[in-house]
Order: sequence, then structure tokens, then C-alpha cells
Amino acid sequence: MTSASTARFPAEWEAQDAVLIAWPHADTDWRDNLADVESTYVALVLAITRFQRCVIVVADAPLRQQVETRLAGAGVDASRIKLVEAEYDDTWLRDSGPITLVTGSGFVLNDFRFTGWGGKFGASRDDLLITRLIEQGVFRQAHHRRIDFALEGGAIETDGHGSLLTTFICLHQRHPHLSREQLVATLSEALAVDRVMMLEHGELQGDDTDAHIDTLARLTDAETIVYQGCADATDPHYASLADMASEIAALKMRDGKPYRTFALPWAHAIHDAGGRRLAASYANFLMINGAVLLPVYGDPADAEAVRVLQQACPDREIVPVPARPLIEQNGSLHCITMQLPRGVLNES
Repeated sequence: MTSASTARFPAEWEAQDAVLIAWPHADTDWRDNLADVESTYVALVLAITRFQRCVIVVADAPLRQQVETRLAGAGVDASRIKLVEAEYDDTWLRDSGPITLVTGSGFVLNDFRFTGWGGKFGASRDDLLITRLIEQGVFRQAHHRRIDFALEGGAIETDGHGSLLTTFICLHQRHPHLSREQLVATLSEALAVDRVMMLEHGELQGDDTDAHIDTLARLTDAETIVYQGCADATDPHYASLADMASEIAALKMRDGKPYRTFALPWAHAIHDAGGRRLAASYANFLMINGAVLLPVYGDPADAEAVRVLQQACPDREIVPVPARPLIEQNGSLHCITMQLPRGVLNES
């Protein structure tokens, strides 16, 4: 059995084979705005396949045919998509998909227990998704490592060199019986890291993940953190996000130097039809080969978010993807995707 101690947790900006997504359908939470969210998924696949492959999980054969037809009509290059049939409860693959470690001889597919964000939603099929994908032959040279510890991919960020960025709020909610030291020890062993940085502040209204780091602050290279700012002193998020910004400013790299930091703009408050505040975070972007896919919301701040992210990632193309339908279900672009590192995908 391959041990995580011989492995490395690669950063999102490293070379990828593909991005993994699951297609929405009427038996998922997208039922009430399915047409709108499918349009977002088409735009997402178009953006991904400009740069690399996209593996699309579909629930059954009829949905496979529907997706193939829809994507072909949108002009998606069929050679850059791979459709796989497997059951799933919902489409948040950042949290139910594999957290992949790289080893000298292949890969470790870390399969953490998925509890529907602390038992908020049913997740029994999502918790089996990685096993189903393995049975379908999606991966190669990969050891399946089931871990009896609740952890979602959206809760962690890595620099690929042993440092991890996360939030205490989320980890404590999932494991209230564990001390901070026990949490750090578990993450260190499971993810092959030796430095864990936990933010204490930052949480968005309309976010039911209990402050996933990927809605708040992101590593875009080993020296740079891009985070969700808030310059509106009248907004209820202002104090918490200001405290988070101070925490980030105080973080140090291994050599003792501070990180380069970039604050993303704050979108105007967006509410659903019932008046509920939605979590429109620009920090929920996805890094792929040569590009960054940025969620945009039809807000005046969209253009400034593109500018800030381009400044932080000068060697990558910034591709806006309309994500307004996604926040109706409390997530955004990064939440529905999981990158697959170079070499892990079975190309047959």
C-alpha cells in the first residue's frame, strides 16, 4: 500500500490532465433553475476545453445523450470531453471528488468521508462517487485511499510544497471533539504536508460550507494569496473580512517573508427571490492549464475582479464564466469542479 508519507499534494496551478465535473439534472438540487445552471455548465465546459480535457459524470445513459447533444450544439470539441456514468446526489465535486496526491510511482486518490457539509444534506451516493469512478476505469496508476475523516476539497489550499491553508471554523464544525493540534496532525498525515495555516476569520452569508477556504482566500502560486475583500463598511461582512485580511497579511512563507496579497472586489449584495443573501465570492475561481476561470455575477465589480486576478496571475489568461445561477445553491465555480493532476487520467 502506498503511504501518504511518500506522497506530495500538488498545487492547483500545476499541470493537469483534466477537470472533473458532474452534470446537473432534475433529481439534483438544481431542479428549480435547471435551464439556467445548464447554461453555466455549457459555458464552463467550453472554457475548460479551450485548454485541456473535461471529464463529465452523468447519472445515466439518457443524460449522457442529452449532454453530448447539448455540448456538440455549443461547439465543444468532442475529443476533449470524456463522459462517465455514475450515480451522485449533487454536483459539488470539489467536495466529493478525489483529493489527489502524487507519488514517485503514481498517485493516491484520497477519499475522505463526505457528510453533506456536516450532515446538512443527504450525501450517501456522493460519498461513494470516487469508488464508482475507479470502477469505471477513469484513473490509472492510482491507489484508492479511503480516510474516515470528514473533509471537503473546498476546505483546503496547498502550495504543492508542504504548506496548507484552511479555516478553523470549518474543521471545528466537522470535528468539534478534536483539538486544533489533533486537526493539524490528521491533515498533515493525510495530505503529506508539514505546515498548516488556519484562518480564524471570514465567513459569507449564503454559504453553507462553514467557511470553506475556497470562498475566502486562494494560493495562486507559492508566494501569492488572493482573497475576497470587502470595502463597504456598511456591509455585515466588513468586519470579519477585514480581520481575515489582517490575518493573511501576517502570514509568512517558509523563509519568513510575507506573501504577496491581492484583495478581490466586493460585489453588490445579491439575493434570491425569497430575499436570502447569496455568497457571490470572486475567490471561487478555478486554475487550469494556462488560464484562470473566474466566476462573474453580472455585477459592476466583475471587471475589477478580472483586473485584480490578471495582476496576481500575469502569465495566465483570465476567462470570466457567468456563475450567477450557481450561487442560488450556495456555491460557485470552484465548488463544482475538481482538477485531475497530469498523468492520473486513464486515456483509453
